[in-house]
Formats: sequence, structure tokens, C-alpha cells
Amino acid sequence: MGNMDANLNTRLSAHEAETWTRVWACHMKLPSTLDAQLKRDAGVTYFEFQALLNVAKAPKKSLRMTELADATMMSLSHLSRVVTRLEKKGLVSRTPDPNDGRSTFATLTPAGAKTVDAGLPGHVGEMRRIMFDNLSDYEMEVVSSALAKMAAALAESARPVVADSPLVGESSGLDAA
Repeated sequence: MGNMDANLNTRLSAHEAETWTRVWACHMKLPSTLDAQLKRDAGVTYFEFQALLNVAKAPKKSLRMTELADATMMSLSHLSRVVTRLEKKGLVSRTPDPNDGRSTFATLTPAGAKTVDAGLPGHVGEMRRIMFDNLSDYEMEVVSSALAKMAAALAESARPVVADSPLVGESSGLDAA
């Protein structure tokens, strides 16, 4: 224990621990709360609804799977499972990109559009009930600013570090062929 006490950076202050616990609680409870509402109102999960909503907002109600993965922040493998479930329910269809055989589009069906219409009012209502009705405009700005900083830190930590790698760049000889 003495070694741990020697480095104060390995411990959270009481305020930091309380803040982390609250962030974690929201992270854990929010998806299941939204899931319950969406299953009740539209018969889909939160992840399925996010995929449907993003396809519904796209031009021609169609998105490349890679673009949909980026928009929903899902891995391609997770998104593929979600879209497979949506396909089985008749809410989206998959079609190959005629210009690039490696790409696939997810396209909203009329039943998918009805599902979005059924789920959206309650979804927005839950977001308001959980978050916006409980915060003043100032508090929303503070929360939004704090979350933007956290999202930027997460995005930065997710980036592969290649610029300083000896295997990348002119000095490596890999680009001289």
C-alpha cells in the first residue's frame, strides 16, 4: 500500500470519485431506460433505433454501412448484427453499392419509416424527462461543454499513433519502391 500512497495521481479525490460514479451511473442506466421506451413504443432496441434514425435522416433514406457505423458510433461488426436484426424485421434492406462492390448500403423500408415515426415522440420525451427538463439552460451549456471535452479526449485516445512511428514516413524506406 505504501507504493500506492507515494503516487497521489493513482487516487481520485472525493469530488472526482463522486463525479465519476455519477457519470458511470448515467452511462449504465440511460441505454436500458431508452431501450425500454423504444421496445414499448416501436418494438426495437436503442441501437436498432439509432441505426434506423440515422438512415432515415440520410439523403434517399440510404447510407453506406461504414458511414452508418460512424454516425451511430458502433463498430462495423456490431452494426452488422444490428442491421441483420432490422433486415429480418423488414425495417431496412441491404444493397450492394453499384459503383463499389466492396460497399453495402442500408436503406430504410416503409415499415422502417413507420417504426421511426412510432418511436421518435417517446424517445424525445424520454430525453427531455431524463435530461433537459432537469437542467437550466446554463447547466445544459456546462454539461455540453464538459461532455465535448470528454468526447475529444476519447477521440484523441482512440486515434492510432503513427506520425512518430519509425515505420511511417520517408525515413522508413517503406514508401520507396
